[in-house]
Amino acid sequence: MRSLTFAATAAFALATGPVLAETTLKMATIEPSLGQAITMATFANVVNDHLEDIEIEVAGGGAATVHQLEAARGNLDMFMASPTIYNFMAKGTAMYGNEPNAAEAARNVALLMWFPYGQYHYAVRAGSDIRTLDDLEGTTVFLGPAGGGAFNAAKGWIEATTGLVAGEDYEAITANWATGFQSFLDGKIDMYVNGCLDPCQQFIQFTETEDVRFIGPEAWEGEAVTKFLGNFRYLAEVPAGQYKGQVNEGPVMSNDTAVGIGVRADLDEETIYQVTRAFWENIGSISTDAPWARALDIDYAVQSLADMPLHPGAERYYREVGALK
Repeated sequence: MRSLTFAATAAFALATGPVLAETTLKMATIEPSLGQAITMATFANVVNDHLEDIEIEVAGGGAATVHQLEAARGNLDMFMASPTIYNFMAKGTAMYGNEPNAAEAARNVALLMWFPYGQYHYAVRAGSDIRTLDDLEGTTVFLGPAGGGAFNAAKGWIEATTGLVAGEDYEAITANWATGFQSFLDGKIDMYVNGCLDPCQQFIQFTETEDVRFIGPEAWEGEAVTKFLGNFRYLAEVPAGQYKGQVNEGPVMSNDTAVGIGVRADLDEETIYQVTRAFWENIGSISTDAPWARALDIDYAVQSLADMPLHPGAERYYREVGALK
């Protein structure tokens, strides 16, 4: 855990160091301890290490929904994208319902790449009587910060597969990411949920002292599951053998989705071309120290989701290397 924590901290420290480049791009991402933020900070470090004239500054914390709107308004250059959130903004619905210019603002955001959010890990202690999600009735759990995308996804998966409803059949605590994880460490809650690409630092830390069991539903078929998955989610297994204290003998079915690195659409084409090229041509430099980076795939990166357009600079690179025809 010590080395992984250092790596995560270093990713942000390096990505926010002194800027001497001619072009500085401001990237905002979510809570720094989360896998998606570490992926984005690592992206920035790879680019910074291989480009002399372009530097990416990373700030961690805050909500991706706000970051996307701030990028559209020209206050940020790069942010964590989501097909669902982009869809809401383009239609001016959900959290953007009170933003009269949301749909117009959506025209000023574009995609650089998609990457997997990471399978949702539904974790309990190895000795717990909870063996499947169907056993959650009467328990207390952390699904993610209340009202956020992770919370709604975990809540929806449980309801779609088991019929159990948060707030009625089990208690979902209101907490931020740090407090939710600490509550699990302290034994104050029965289950902790985190979507991440293995290995996830939270589960490495937990299994230093205790064994963990990842659980799934008894069944994952039917109309409710199909509706929950929709256009942007998909079934994904949490593999066995990822952590020294993981007691699962086989894979556990869960769900995943795509997130990505979004950019201002009006950023210079050559700048985004160089940034995109620098990352993909040097991705091998991080796969040893960051095993989760093996899940990053250029074909996944260019898929069409929610009609979010690729930035012309990114599109140019992807066509050059044959990822786009």
